[in-house]
Amino acid sequence: MRIRTIVIVTAAALLLSAGASTASAQLDAASEGRVVYGHHHLNVTDVAQHRHFWVEALGGTPTPIGAGEMFKFTNVLVFVTPREPEGGTKGTTVNHIGFWVPDVRAALATVRDAGYPVVTREELPPSLEVVDDLAYIADQDTYIAYVMGPDEVKVELVENRGQASPVAMHHIHFDANDVDAMKAWYVEMLGAEPGMRGSFQAADLPGVNLTWSPSSADLAGTQGRSLDHIGFEVDNLEAFCEELAAKGVTFDRPYEVIEALGLGIAFFTDPWGTYVELTEGLDEF
Repeated sequence: MRIRTIVIVTAAALLLSAGASTASAQLDAASEGRVVYGHHHLNVTDVAQHRHFWVEALGGTPTPIGAGEMFKFTNVLVFVTPREPEGGTKGTTVNHIGFWVPDVRAALATVRDAGYPVVTREELPPSLEVVDDLAYIADQDTYIAYVMGPDEVKVELVENRGQASPVAMHHIHFDANDVDAMKAWYVEMLGAEPGMRGSFQAADLPGVNLTWSPSSADLAGTQGRSLDHIGFEVDNLEAFCEELAAKGVTFDRPYEVIEALGLGIAFFTDPWGTYVELTEGLDEF
């Protein structure tokens, strides 16, 4: 039932946006590879609160989708479904999501003015110096900060001083009981390019960095939490799903096309509990 609801909401978003003359595609990285990042999908207790956070605090562009709402950022779309989440992002396999901003200090001022907590000190080890809610990460030569959105959605802001866009997708930060295995799985299944992000194990796809931190905690899956699932946009999705199935991936919802929209979709859960949607056609949204 939950999967069906998510599909309906996504379809409604596309139908409504098709008639919006001001709408434009936001997945700029879509032309850079077969698999790119596409969207975050949130379960939310109050759509208005999330609109305020994603628009007023973080600078997204809102698009109404019936009872819910979608927010556009460079290289990611944030969908929200009115549904009481079972908890926040912390404690799940996806600890937080990260955005690039040209000036973290200015971004934090906007977040504070909008009334949301800055939690940088609480989210970093005591050994790392935090001044005015900013932390300088020497091995990445950048400043970072953490803020907490409604329904305990944890967001990291990473400074990219040369960035033209006011805010853009940067990373998904996984917690993992076995970092090496989880990283290898995403490299094998999605074709991510393995590497490091500073001291973190990481892998890159167009539009997103996948980052891993080790955790000894008993981590929950994402489905039903505030960040219900993450989404990747794929060229030739049907063939890609066949390739994944041949590698042992079991789909929660097999590949299908929403004919009225020309949108391909599929859902699976990774071996550690991260719920994942694959789409084809969302880059035209």
